[in-house]
Amino acid sequence: MNPIPHSTLRRSGRALLVSALALALAACASSRGLNPQGHVLDVDSLHSERTLADTDLSATGFPAQDWWKALGDAQLDALVAEGLAGHPSLDAADARLRQAQSQVGTARADRLPSLSVSGGYTGLRLPESMAGSEMGGHYAGSSQVAFDFSYGVDLWGGKRAAWEAAVDGAHAATVEAQAARLNLSTGITQAYADLAYAWQLNDVAEEELTRSQKSLQLTRQRRSAGIDSDLQVRQAEARVPAAQQQVLAAQQRIDAARTALAALVGKGPDRGLSIQRPQALNPMALQLPGVLPSELLGRRPDIVAARWRVEAADKQIKVARTKFYPSFNLTALAGVVAPNVGDLLKSSSTFAYIGPALSLPIFEGGKLRANLANTDAQYDLAVANYNQTVLDALRDVADQVNAVRSLAQQSNAQQQAVDTARSAFDLAQQRYRAGIGSYLDVLTAQSTLLQSQQQLAGLQSQQVQTSVRLSKALGGGFQPSDADHAAPLASHSDSSHS
Repeated sequence: MNPIPHSTLRRSGRALLVSALALALAACASSRGLNPQGHVLDVDSLHSERTLADTDLSATGFPAQDWWKALGDAQLDALVAEGLAGHPSLDAADARLRQAQSQVGTARADRLPSLSVSGGYTGLRLPESMAGSEMGGHYAGSSQVAFDFSYGVDLWGGKRAAWEAAVDGAHAATVEAQAARLNLSTGITQAYADLAYAWQLNDVAEEELTRSQKSLQLTRQRRSAGIDSDLQVRQAEARVPAAQQQVLAAQQRIDAARTALAALVGKGPDRGLSIQRPQALNPMALQLPGVLPSELLGRRPDIVAARWRVEAADKQIKVARTKFYPSFNLTALAGVVAPNVGDLLKSSSTFAYIGPALSLPIFEGGKLRANLANTDAQYDLAVANYNQTVLDALRDVADQVNAVRSLAQQSNAQQQAVDTARSAFDLAQQRYRAGIGSYLDVLTAQSTLLQSQQQLAGLQSQQVQTSVRLSKALGGGFQPSDADHAAPLASHSDSSHS
Protein backbone atom coordinates (compact mmCIF):
# COMPACT_ATOMS: atom_id res chain seq x y z
CA MET A 1 0.00 0.00 0.00
CA ASN A 2 1.38 3.36 -1.00
CA PRO A 3 1.75 5.92 1.81
CA ILE A 4 -0.57 8.94 1.73
CA PRO A 5 1.30 12.10 0.71
CA HIS A 6 1.82 14.71 3.43
CA SER A 7 0.13 17.42 1.29
CA THR A 8 -3.03 15.32 1.13
CA LEU A 9 -2.99 14.80 4.90
CA ARG A 10 -2.65 18.57 5.44
CA ARG A 11 -5.55 19.33 3.09
CA SER A 12 -7.73 16.71 4.76
CA GLY A 13 -6.87 18.04 8.23
CA ARG A 14 -7.64 21.58 7.19
CA ALA A 15 -10.98 20.54 5.72
CA LEU A 16 -11.81 18.57 8.84
CA LEU A 17 -10.98 21.59 11.03
CA VAL A 18 -13.13 23.92 8.92
CA SER A 19 -16.00 21.45 9.04
CA ALA A 20 -15.68 21.11 12.81
CA LEU A 21 -15.72 24.88 13.24
CA ALA A 22 -18.74 25.18 10.97
CA LEU A 23 -20.59 22.51 12.96
CA ALA A 24 -19.63 24.23 16.21
CA LEU A 25 -20.91 27.58 14.99
CA ALA A 26 -24.11 26.02 13.74
CA ALA A 27 -24.64 24.27 17.05
CA CYS A 28 -23.78 27.23 19.29
CA ALA A 29 -26.39 28.70 21.57
CA SER A 30 -28.73 31.17 19.88
CA SER A 31 -30.81 34.04 21.29
CA ARG A 32 -33.17 33.99 18.32
CA GLY A 33 -36.79 34.73 19.19
CA LEU A 34 -36.14 36.15 22.64
CA ASN A 35 -37.20 39.78 23.05
CA PRO A 36 -38.70 41.94 25.80
CA GLN A 37 -42.39 42.70 25.43
CA GLY A 38 -42.73 45.86 27.54
CA HIS A 39 -43.54 49.23 25.95
CA VAL A 40 -43.19 52.53 27.75
CA LEU A 41 -46.32 54.66 27.94
CA ASP A 42 -46.48 57.74 25.75
CA VAL A 43 -47.13 60.52 28.25
CA ASP A 44 -48.64 62.72 25.53
CA SER A 45 -51.52 60.26 25.29
CA LEU A 46 -52.36 60.73 28.99
CA HIS A 47 -54.58 63.79 28.89
CA SER A 48 -55.51 65.72 32.02
CA GLU A 49 -56.40 69.14 30.62
CA ARG A 50 -60.14 68.94 31.30
CA THR A 51 -59.70 67.46 34.77
CA LEU A 52 -57.28 70.19 35.80
CA ALA A 53 -59.19 73.00 34.12
CA ASP A 54 -60.27 76.02 36.18
CA THR A 55 -57.21 75.62 38.38
CA ASP A 56 -54.68 78.36 39.04
CA LEU A 57 -51.76 77.51 36.75
CA SER A 58 -48.30 78.95 37.22
CA ALA A 59 -44.83 78.41 35.83
CA THR A 60 -43.62 78.14 39.44
CA GLY A 61 -46.42 75.87 40.58
CA PHE A 62 -44.18 73.05 41.75
CA PRO A 63 -43.63 72.95 45.53
CA ALA A 64 -40.48 74.29 47.10
CA GLN A 65 -38.01 71.91 48.73
CA ASP A 66 -39.19 73.11 52.15
CA TRP A 67 -42.86 73.08 51.13
CA TRP A 68 -44.09 72.37 54.67
CA LYS A 69 -43.01 75.86 55.73
CA ALA A 70 -46.02 77.22 53.83
CA LEU A 71 -48.13 76.05 56.80
CA GLY A 72 -46.41 78.71 58.89
CA ASP A 73 -45.61 76.78 62.07
CA ALA A 74 -42.06 77.04 63.42
CA GLN A 75 -42.53 73.97 65.64
CA LEU A 76 -43.41 71.89 62.56
CA ASP A 77 -40.30 73.19 60.77
CA ALA A 78 -38.16 72.08 63.72
CA LEU A 79 -39.77 68.64 63.84
CA VAL A 80 -39.18 68.02 60.13
CA ALA A 81 -35.56 69.13 60.46
CA GLU A 82 -35.14 66.83 63.47
CA GLY A 83 -36.59 63.88 61.59
CA LEU A 84 -34.49 64.46 58.48
CA ALA A 85 -31.36 64.67 60.63
CA GLY A 86 -31.33 60.95 61.35
CA HIS A 87 -34.29 58.60 61.14
CA PRO A 88 -33.77 54.82 60.80
CA SER A 89 -35.73 54.76 57.54
CA LEU A 90 -33.27 57.26 56.06
CA ASP A 91 -30.34 55.23 57.33
CA ALA A 92 -31.72 52.22 55.47
CA ALA A 93 -32.13 54.24 52.25
CA ASP A 94 -28.60 55.60 52.56
CA ALA A 95 -27.27 52.07 53.14
CA ARG A 96 -28.99 50.89 49.95
CA LEU A 97 -27.39 53.81 48.12
CA ARG A 98 -23.91 52.87 49.36
CA GLN A 99 -24.60 49.29 48.34
CA ALA A 100 -25.52 50.41 44.81
CA GLN A 101 -22.40 52.58 44.62
CA SER A 102 -20.23 49.63 45.63
CA GLN A 103 -21.76 47.61 42.81
CA VAL A 104 -20.66 50.34 40.42
CA GLY A 105 -17.11 49.92 41.69
CA THR A 106 -17.29 46.15 41.27
CA ALA A 107 -18.58 46.45 37.70
CA ARG A 108 -15.89 48.98 36.87
CA ALA A 109 -13.18 46.70 38.26
CA ASP A 110 -14.42 43.86 36.06
CA ARG A 111 -13.58 45.98 33.00
CA LEU A 112 -9.95 46.48 34.05
CA PRO A 113 -7.02 44.04 33.94
CA SER A 114 -5.89 42.42 37.16
CA LEU A 115 -2.34 41.94 38.39
CA SER A 116 -1.21 40.07 41.48
CA VAL A 117 2.15 39.12 42.93
CA SER A 118 2.98 36.10 45.01
CA GLY A 119 6.14 34.76 46.59
CA GLY A 120 7.13 31.76 48.59
CA TYR A 121 9.67 29.17 49.54
CA THR A 122 9.46 25.45 48.96
CA GLY A 123 11.68 22.85 50.67
CA LEU A 124 11.79 19.08 50.21
CA ARG A 125 13.78 16.12 51.56
CA LEU A 126 13.08 12.61 50.26
CA PRO A 127 14.28 9.43 52.01
CA GLU A 128 16.97 7.34 50.23
CA SER A 129 14.85 4.26 50.71
CA MET A 130 12.27 5.72 48.38
CA ALA A 131 14.16 8.04 46.03
CA GLY A 132 17.58 6.42 45.96
CA SER A 133 20.92 7.92 46.80
CA GLU A 134 20.93 10.37 43.89
CA MET A 135 17.72 12.26 44.88
CA GLY A 136 17.13 11.11 48.41
CA GLY A 137 18.91 11.70 51.66
CA HIS A 138 19.49 15.44 51.22
CA TYR A 139 17.41 18.63 51.48
CA ALA A 140 16.68 20.94 48.52
CA GLY A 141 14.79 24.20 48.55
CA SER A 142 13.78 26.96 46.15
CA SER A 143 12.46 30.53 46.39
CA GLN A 144 10.01 31.96 43.90
CA VAL A 145 8.39 35.29 43.04
CA ALA A 146 5.62 35.37 40.41
CA PHE A 147 3.44 38.03 38.79
CA ASP A 148 0.01 36.93 37.56
CA PHE A 149 -1.75 39.08 34.92
CA SER A 150 -5.18 38.46 33.47
CA TYR A 151 -7.52 40.48 31.29
CA GLY A 152 -10.89 39.58 29.82
CA VAL A 153 -11.24 41.56 26.59
CA ASP A 154 -14.67 43.19 26.31
CA LEU A 155 -15.24 42.20 22.69
CA TRP A 156 -19.01 42.81 22.63
CA GLY A 157 -19.46 45.54 25.22
CA GLY A 158 -21.01 43.28 27.82
CA LYS A 159 -18.78 44.48 30.65
CA ARG A 160 -19.43 48.09 29.76
CA ALA A 161 -23.17 47.40 29.72
CA ALA A 162 -22.91 45.78 33.16
CA TRP A 163 -21.09 48.86 34.46
CA GLU A 164 -23.69 51.17 32.92
CA ALA A 165 -26.48 49.09 34.50
CA ALA A 166 -24.80 49.47 37.88
CA VAL A 167 -24.49 53.24 37.34
CA ASP A 168 -28.19 53.43 36.46
CA GLY A 169 -28.98 51.42 39.57
CA ALA A 170 -26.95 53.87 41.65
CA HIS A 171 -28.90 56.76 40.10
CA ALA A 172 -32.14 55.01 41.08
CA ALA A 173 -30.89 54.44 44.62
CA THR A 174 -29.91 58.12 44.90
CA VAL A 175 -33.39 59.23 43.87
CA GLU A 176 -35.00 56.65 46.15
CA ALA A 177 -33.01 58.04 49.07
CA GLN A 178 -34.48 61.45 48.30
CA ALA A 179 -37.93 59.85 48.01
CA ALA A 180 -37.46 58.42 51.50
CA ARG A 181 -36.84 61.94 52.81
CA LEU A 182 -39.96 63.19 51.04
CA ASN A 183 -42.02 60.37 52.56
CA LEU A 184 -40.67 61.15 56.02
CA SER A 185 -41.29 64.91 55.80
CA THR A 186 -44.81 64.19 54.51
CA GLY A 187 -45.45 61.73 57.32
CA ILE A 188 -44.31 64.23 59.96
CA THR A 189 -46.45 67.00 58.46
CA GLN A 190 -49.52 64.77 58.27
CA ALA A 191 -49.04 63.61 61.86
CA TYR A 192 -48.67 67.24 62.92
CA ALA A 193 -51.90 68.11 61.11
CA ASP A 194 -53.57 65.20 62.92
CA LEU A 195 -52.33 66.65 66.22
CA ALA A 196 -53.88 70.00 65.29
CA TYR A 197 -57.14 68.19 64.46
CA ALA A 198 -57.09 66.43 67.83
CA TRP A 199 -56.80 69.81 69.53
CA GLN A 200 -59.73 71.11 67.47
CA LEU A 201 -61.83 68.16 68.62
CA ASN A 202 -60.72 68.91 72.17
CA ASP A 203 -61.94 72.51 71.80
CA VAL A 204 -65.29 71.31 70.49
CA ALA A 205 -65.58 68.81 73.34
CA GLU A 206 -64.63 71.44 75.95
CA GLU A 207 -67.22 73.82 74.52
CA GLU A 208 -69.83 71.07 74.58
CA LEU A 209 -68.95 70.29 78.21
CA THR A 210 -69.38 73.95 79.13
CA ARG A 211 -72.75 74.09 77.37
CA SER A 212 -73.88 70.91 79.09
CA GLN A 213 -72.85 72.17 82.51
CA LYS A 214 -74.63 75.50 82.00
CA SER A 215 -77.76 73.71 80.76
CA LEU A 216 -77.71 71.45 83.81
CA GLN A 217 -77.37 74.46 86.09
CA LEU A 218 -80.31 76.18 84.39
CA THR A 219 -82.46 73.07 84.52
CA ARG A 220 -81.84 72.61 88.22
CA GLN A 221 -82.81 76.22 88.81
CA ARG A 222 -86.04 75.70 86.86
CA ARG A 223 -86.82 72.54 88.85
CA SER A 224 -86.26 74.41 92.10
CA ALA A 225 -88.70 76.99 90.82
CA GLY A 226 -91.23 74.25 90.07
CA ILE A 227 -91.10 74.85 86.29
CA ASP A 228 -89.28 71.62 85.25
CA SER A 229 -89.45 68.10 86.60
CA ASP A 230 -86.80 65.54 87.50
CA LEU A 231 -87.00 64.20 83.93
CA GLN A 232 -85.46 67.36 82.46
CA VAL A 233 -82.80 67.31 85.18
CA ARG A 234 -81.85 63.72 84.42
CA GLN A 235 -81.64 64.51 80.69
CA ALA A 236 -79.36 67.45 81.41
CA GLU A 237 -77.24 65.41 83.79
CA ALA A 238 -76.71 62.73 81.11
CA ARG A 239 -75.17 65.31 78.76
CA VAL A 240 -72.34 66.15 81.16
CA PRO A 241 -70.57 62.72 81.36
CA ALA A 242 -71.09 62.26 77.62
CA ALA A 243 -69.28 65.56 77.03
CA GLN A 244 -66.56 64.57 79.50
CA GLN A 245 -66.04 61.30 77.58
CA GLN A 246 -65.53 63.29 74.38
CA VAL A 247 -62.93 65.46 76.13
CA LEU A 248 -61.09 62.36 77.30
CA ALA A 249 -61.25 60.84 73.80
CA ALA A 250 -59.79 64.03 72.35
CA GLN A 251 -56.99 63.94 74.93
CA GLN A 252 -56.23 60.34 74.01
CA ARG A 253 -56.02 61.34 70.35
CA ILE A 254 -53.67 64.19 71.27
CA ASP A 255 -51.41 61.76 73.16
CA ALA A 256 -51.43 59.30 70.25
CA ALA A 257 -50.53 62.04 67.76
CA ARG A 258 -47.65 63.18 69.96
CA THR A 259 -46.33 59.63 70.25
CA ALA A 260 -46.56 59.20 66.48
CA LEU A 261 -44.63 62.42 65.94
CA ALA A 262 -41.95 61.32 68.40
CA ALA A 263 -41.48 58.07 66.47
CA LEU A 264 -41.38 59.88 63.13
CA VAL A 265 -38.57 62.17 64.30
CA GLY A 266 -36.68 59.11 65.54
CA LYS A 267 -37.14 59.65 69.28
CA GLY A 268 -38.85 57.88 72.17
CA PRO A 269 -42.40 58.60 73.39
CA ASP A 270 -41.16 61.13 75.95
CA ARG A 271 -40.15 63.42 73.08
CA GLY A 272 -43.84 63.81 72.28
CA LEU A 273 -44.57 65.26 75.72
CA SER A 274 -42.66 68.43 74.83
CA ILE A 275 -44.58 69.04 71.60
CA GLN A 276 -46.85 72.01 72.11
CA ARG A 277 -50.22 72.68 70.56
CA PRO A 278 -49.84 73.53 66.85
CA GLN A 279 -50.79 76.92 65.55
CA ALA A 280 -53.94 77.20 63.46
CA LEU A 281 -52.97 75.44 60.20
CA ASN A 282 -54.47 76.84 57.01
CA PRO A 283 -54.43 74.72 53.85
CA MET A 284 -51.62 75.54 51.46
CA ALA A 285 -52.77 77.46 48.41
CA LEU A 286 -53.76 75.34 45.44
CA GLN A 287 -51.53 76.19 42.51
CA LEU A 288 -50.62 73.83 39.70
CA PRO A 289 -47.75 74.15 37.22
CA GLY A 290 -48.90 74.77 33.69
CA VAL A 291 -46.63 72.03 32.30
CA LEU A 292 -48.47 68.91 33.49
CA PRO A 293 -48.19 66.07 32.85
CA SER A 294 -44.86 66.02 30.99
CA GLU A 295 -42.83 67.93 33.60
CA LEU A 296 -44.32 65.80 36.37
CA LEU A 297 -42.27 62.85 35.06
CA GLY A 298 -39.08 64.58 36.13
CA ARG A 299 -40.44 66.11 39.33
CA ARG A 300 -41.62 63.02 41.18
CA PRO A 301 -38.80 60.94 42.65
CA ASP A 302 -40.75 57.68 42.35
CA ILE A 303 -41.13 58.19 38.59
CA VAL A 304 -37.48 59.18 38.12
CA ALA A 305 -36.29 56.17 40.12
CA ALA A 306 -38.56 53.86 38.11
CA ARG A 307 -37.13 55.32 34.92
CA TRP A 308 -33.57 54.55 36.06
CA ARG A 309 -34.65 50.98 36.86
CA VAL A 310 -35.84 50.62 33.27
CA GLU A 311 -32.51 51.92 32.02
CA ALA A 312 -30.62 49.45 34.21
CA ALA A 313 -32.81 46.54 33.05
CA ASP A 314 -32.17 47.53 29.43
CA LYS A 315 -28.40 47.35 29.97
CA GLN A 316 -28.75 43.94 31.61
CA ILE A 317 -30.36 42.61 28.41
CA LYS A 318 -27.21 43.53 26.51
CA VAL A 319 -25.11 41.81 29.18
CA ALA A 320 -27.16 38.63 28.82
CA ARG A 321 -26.90 38.69 25.02
CA THR A 322 -23.11 38.98 25.01
CA LYS A 323 -22.97 35.63 26.82
CA PHE A 324 -23.95 34.01 23.51
CA TYR A 325 -20.84 35.36 21.74
CA PRO A 326 -17.22 34.19 21.86
CA SER A 327 -15.10 35.51 24.72
CA PHE A 328 -11.37 36.22 24.70
CA ASN A 329 -9.21 36.11 27.82
CA LEU A 330 -5.52 36.80 28.18
CA THR A 331 -3.53 35.27 31.02
CA ALA A 332 0.18 35.80 31.66
CA LEU A 333 2.46 34.51 34.38
CA ALA A 334 6.06 35.62 34.92
CA GLY A 335 8.52 35.33 37.74
CA VAL A 336 11.80 33.96 39.05
CA VAL A 337 12.67 30.66 40.73
CA ALA A 338 16.04 29.85 42.32
CA PRO A 339 17.35 27.54 45.02
CA ASN A 340 18.84 30.52 46.83
CA VAL A 341 17.29 33.93 47.43
CA GLY A 342 20.40 35.62 46.14
CA ASP A 343 20.00 33.92 42.74
CA LEU A 344 16.50 35.32 42.12
CA LEU A 345 17.87 38.34 40.25
CA LYS A 346 19.81 36.24 37.74
CA SER A 347 18.38 36.03 34.23
CA SER A 348 18.73 32.27 34.28
CA SER A 349 16.11 32.13 37.08
CA THR A 350 13.31 33.80 35.14
CA PHE A 351 10.31 32.06 33.68
CA ALA A 352 7.25 33.26 31.74
CA TYR A 353 3.92 31.91 30.51
CA ILE A 354 1.26 33.50 28.33
CA GLY A 355 -2.10 31.88 27.65
CA PRO A 356 -4.58 33.62 25.34
CA ALA A 357 -7.88 31.74 25.29
CA LEU A 358 -10.95 31.97 23.07
CA SER A 359 -14.18 30.30 24.14
CA LEU A 360 -17.52 29.92 22.42
CA PRO A 361 -20.67 28.57 24.06
CA ILE A 362 -22.05 25.66 22.03
CA PHE A 363 -24.37 23.74 24.29
CA GLU A 364 -25.46 25.06 27.69
CA GLY A 365 -28.60 22.99 28.18
CA GLY A 366 -30.73 26.10 27.59
CA LYS A 367 -29.08 28.02 30.44
CA LEU A 368 -28.14 31.05 28.33
CA ARG A 369 -31.60 31.29 26.77
CA ALA A 370 -33.25 30.94 30.15
CA ASN A 371 -31.02 33.68 31.55
CA LEU A 372 -31.86 36.00 28.64
CA ALA A 373 -35.57 35.22 28.98
CA ASN A 374 -35.36 36.10 32.66
CA THR A 375 -33.54 39.35 31.85
CA ASP A 376 -36.19 40.24 29.27
CA ALA A 377 -38.86 39.59 31.88
CA GLN A 378 -37.03 41.80 34.39
CA TYR A 379 -37.08 44.58 31.79
CA ASP A 380 -40.79 44.06 31.21
CA LEU A 381 -41.39 44.23 34.96
CA ALA A 382 -39.41 47.48 35.18
CA VAL A 383 -41.41 48.97 32.30
CA ALA A 384 -44.70 47.85 33.84
CA ASN A 385 -43.70 49.39 37.16
CA TYR A 386 -42.73 52.63 35.43
CA ASN A 387 -45.99 52.78 33.49
CA GLN A 388 -48.03 52.08 36.61
CA THR A 389 -46.09 54.71 38.56
CA VAL A 390 -46.84 57.32 35.88
CA LEU A 391 -50.55 56.46 35.88
CA ASP A 392 -50.69 56.49 39.68
CA ALA A 393 -48.93 59.87 39.77
CA LEU A 394 -51.38 61.52 37.39
CA ARG A 395 -54.33 59.99 39.23
CA ASP A 396 -52.84 61.15 42.53
CA VAL A 397 -52.58 64.75 41.31
CA ALA A 398 -56.11 64.70 39.87
CA ASP A 399 -57.56 63.18 43.05
CA GLN A 400 -55.91 65.74 45.30
CA VAL A 401 -56.92 68.66 43.07
CA ASN A 402 -60.52 67.50 43.02
CA ALA A 403 -60.43 66.94 46.79
CA VAL A 404 -59.01 70.42 47.45
CA ARG A 405 -61.78 72.02 45.41
CA SER A 406 -64.53 69.94 46.95
CA LEU A 407 -63.33 70.31 50.53
CA ALA A 408 -63.11 74.08 50.18
CA GLN A 409 -66.76 74.19 49.10
CA GLN A 410 -67.79 71.71 51.79
CA SER A 411 -66.01 73.70 54.50
CA ASN A 412 -67.73 76.92 53.46
CA ALA A 413 -71.11 75.20 53.50
CA GLN A 414 -70.38 73.53 56.83
CA GLN A 415 -69.31 76.85 58.36
CA GLN A 416 -72.71 78.21 57.45
CA ALA A 417 -74.29 75.14 59.03
CA VAL A 418 -72.35 75.75 62.26
CA ASP A 419 -73.38 79.41 62.35
CA THR A 420 -77.01 78.45 61.82
CA ALA A 421 -76.86 75.69 64.44
CA ARG A 422 -75.28 78.05 66.95
CA SER A 423 -78.02 80.63 66.36
CA ALA A 424 -80.66 77.94 66.74
CA PHE A 425 -79.12 76.76 70.01
CA ASP A 426 -78.92 80.29 71.40
CA LEU A 427 -82.56 80.88 70.46
CA ALA A 428 -83.66 77.56 72.00
CA GLN A 429 -81.85 78.44 75.22
CA GLN A 430 -83.41 81.89 75.33
CA ARG A 431 -86.88 80.44 74.84
CA TYR A 432 -86.22 77.76 77.46
CA ARG A 433 -84.91 80.32 79.95
CA ALA A 434 -87.97 82.48 79.32
CA GLY A 435 -90.27 79.52 79.83
CA ILE A 436 -91.57 79.58 76.25
CA GLY A 437 -89.68 76.61 74.78
CA SER A 438 -89.09 73.07 76.01
CA TYR A 439 -85.85 71.41 77.10
CA LEU A 440 -86.26 68.94 74.24
CA ASP A 441 -85.75 71.86 71.84
CA VAL A 442 -82.52 72.73 73.66
CA LEU A 443 -81.27 69.14 73.50
CA THR A 444 -82.00 68.90 69.78
CA ALA A 445 -80.31 72.20 69.00
CA GLN A 446 -77.31 71.33 71.18
CA SER A 447 -76.82 67.95 69.48
CA THR A 448 -77.07 69.57 66.05
CA LEU A 449 -74.50 72.20 67.00
CA LEU A 450 -72.08 69.58 68.35
CA GLN A 451 -72.29 67.44 65.22
CA SER A 452 -71.88 70.50 62.98
CA GLN A 453 -68.79 71.63 64.87
CA GLN A 454 -67.23 68.16 64.72
CA GLN A 455 -67.91 67.92 60.99
CA LEU A 456 -66.39 71.36 60.38
CA ALA A 457 -63.24 70.42 62.31
CA GLY A 458 -62.96 67.24 60.27
CA LEU A 459 -63.36 69.09 56.96
CA GLN A 460 -60.80 71.72 57.92
CA SER A 461 -58.33 69.00 58.90
CA GLN A 462 -58.97 67.21 55.61
CA GLN A 463 -58.21 70.44 53.76
CA VAL A 464 -54.80 70.67 55.41
CA GLN A 465 -54.10 66.97 54.85
CA THR A 466 -55.15 67.18 51.21
CA SER A 467 -52.93 70.19 50.54
CA VAL A 468 -50.05 68.20 52.04
CA ARG A 469 -50.81 65.21 49.83
CA LEU A 470 -51.02 67.49 46.78
CA SER A 471 -47.58 68.89 47.54
CA LYS A 472 -46.25 65.35 47.71
CA ALA A 473 -48.13 64.37 44.52
CA LEU A 474 -46.38 67.23 42.71
CA GLY A 475 -42.98 65.93 43.75
CA GLY A 476 -42.57 67.53 47.17
CA GLY A 477 -39.88 69.90 45.98
CA PHE A 478 -37.73 67.17 44.42
CA GLN A 479 -34.99 68.74 42.31
CA PRO A 480 -33.91 66.44 39.47
CA SER A 481 -30.23 66.35 38.60
CA ASP A 482 -28.81 67.02 35.15
CA ALA A 483 -28.44 63.27 34.66
CA ASP A 484 -32.14 62.77 35.41
CA HIS A 485 -33.04 65.34 32.78
CA ALA A 486 -30.63 63.94 30.19
CA ALA A 487 -31.23 60.20 30.56
CA PRO A 488 -33.26 58.84 27.63
CA LEU A 489 -35.90 56.30 28.54
CA ALA A 490 -35.13 52.90 27.06
CA SER A 491 -37.89 51.61 24.82
CA HIS A 492 -37.39 48.34 22.99
CA SER A 493 -39.09 47.06 19.90
CA ASP A 494 -39.14 43.48 18.76
CA SER A 495 -37.10 44.26 15.70
CA SER A 496 -34.25 45.63 17.79
CA HIS A 497 -33.59 42.22 19.32
CA SER A 498 -34.11 39.82 16.49
